Amino acid sequence: MNNLKKIDLHIHSTVSDGTDTPEEILALVKKACIRLFALTDHDAIKGCLVLRKILKEDDPHFVTGAEFSCRDDEGQYHILGYGYDPNAKSINGLVEKGHSIRMNKVRARLELLKSKFGFSFPEEEIQNLMAQDNPGKPHIANLMAKYGYARSRDEAMKEYLNKLRVQFGYISPEEAIAAILKGGGIPVLAHPSYGNGDQLILGEEMERRLRRLKDFGLRGMEAFYSGFPERMVRDMLDYAEKYDLLVTAGSDFHGSNKLVKLGDTGLDLGTEFPERLRLFLEEISVI
Repeated sequence: MNNLKKIDLHIHSTVSDGTDTPEEILALVKKACIRLFALTDHDAIKGCLVLRKILKEDDPHFVTGAEFSCRDDEGQYHILGYGYDPNAKSINGLVEKGHSIRMNKVRARLELLKSKFGFSFPEEEIQNLMAQDNPGKPHIANLMAKYGYARSRDEAMKEYLNKLRVQFGYISPEEAIAAILKGGGIPVLAHPSYGNGDQLILGEEMERRLRRLKDFGLRGMEAFYSGFPERMVRDMLDYAEKYDLLVTAGSDFHGSNKLVKLGDTGLDLGTEFPERLRLFLEEISVI
């Protein structure tokens, strides 16, 4: 297992809201000496298909991944899917639905920015935005900063976009988990303590959430994450043990869109993998 000591199972490319293409991600992964990685673009598998075509025998181990934005009456969730069959009908149906919802939200946000604040963009910019694989709030925020409607991308997100409420349907966590399982994959709760924006989920609320998702078929949780302090990692490992869940480790790398380094998962590379992470690696057949 020593050759797998450095892993990163939560990475975004230009197929969603990252700044590096799938090809560039592979080059960065090799440069960082990461031996196992997954591409987990939002509601998309296109980048995984690209990587599967270009990977060579001596390249790092690769796992198909995706991160699905979910919501139900109880809250918001990000559900990661790993090791699925990219040709599975259930996975492609989920991707198609997620993409449709995402595009409708982009159009609604642009309209609200114009009607509420008078923010407008050249038609060419809008066409370029809508031509991207999976545009979202970060892409609009970059445009706002470019045209002087905000001093920075972060300000655009915090002061404007995160305060706009748009609803055009949603993927439920139950639906995402079922589709991932049907596609032969492993559904995992991403960054469990972080809901949406500044939301922090702890204690009984966390346990209630895990119980519900486990009833839906959830198989794992992201216990090692770039934004987790050591105490939170320990808590996540305890929850995984209590609810019999597998464990993953991811940085949530977005290139220059976030101040997160590739491979920064919080996993101590000087120790053996925790048991439930090892079990996950066994299930995806890399050890």
